[in-house]
Amino acid sequence: MSPIESVGIVGGGLMGSGIAEVSSRAGIPVTLVEISAEAADQAQSRIEGSLRRAEKRGKIEAAEVEDVLARISFTDALEQLAQCDLVVEAASENEQVKLDLFRRIGPMLEKEDAILASNTSSIPIVKLGAVSGRAGRVMGIHFFNPAPVMKLVELIPSLTTSPETKSRVATFVEDQLGKQAIEATDRAGFVVNSLLVPYLLSAIRMYEAGYASAEDIDHGMVLGCGHPMGPLALCDLIGLDTIRAIGASMYDEFKEPLYSPPPLLDRMVEAGLLGKKSAQGFYPYK
Repeated sequence: MSPIESVGIVGGGLMGSGIAEVSSRAGIPVTLVEISAEAADQAQSRIEGSLRRAEKRGKIEAAEVEDVLARISFTDALEQLAQCDLVVEAASENEQVKLDLFRRIGPMLEKEDAILASNTSSIPIVKLGAVSGRAGRVMGIHFFNPAPVMKLVELIPSLTTSPETKSRVATFVEDQLGKQAIEATDRAGFVVNSLLVPYLLSAIRMYEAGYASAEDIDHGMVLGCGHPMGPLALCDLIGLDTIRAIGASMYDEFKEPLYSPPPLLDRMVEAGLLGKKSAQGFYPYK
């Protein structure tokens, strides 16, 4: 079983740029594809900023920063992924966007054993595999934000994922990247979000109903339960659009009311109040 020697990333937002940084820091050449040259430049700046912050904290040497950046190529051409051993789709949490990407990328991959994965939080992997033309080589690899810091990665094989693909991805995540992998079945939300998202949506409902201020809800969970971050601040960090998309996907599959996005969340997303990424969510950001 050959190791992963080249990685492609589709999408250079917070998650995509984080996965690219993690892969490059493991010594693996990375090709990051964005929708435009401008977006690719923004992804490059995002990764460099992350590395410079790590350098200031003494987590990485200046020379290593340059090496990590040199191993990442930035482009707006999907065709540049053709020779990759592994491609991780990290586009927006929109099922149609992801399906379209899998339809396009699957036939492009020239290596017979190349793996096509999604960093989706909730969309069924079997659907993505079915449109890719290579269902046995498709699975979910769900990193957590921020990917360079968070140790956990969820691995989600579908009904059609081959044992070889599952084993190869597990080796990549644990041995090459040094992360802790857990395996989840191909159900919306997987392990972490099936537990986390109902909690976050409950906090939004509490705030919407006027039980307490956002600050007091968050202080209650940080100081009363020992959580490192309150639920509403965590929503802002993840992105309110992402929280809504995950909740909607889980509700669509299970029809459980606790997964249904509250009206306030819908309104905030419609207003462009997405959290840290838009500088305003439950809290303002610079």
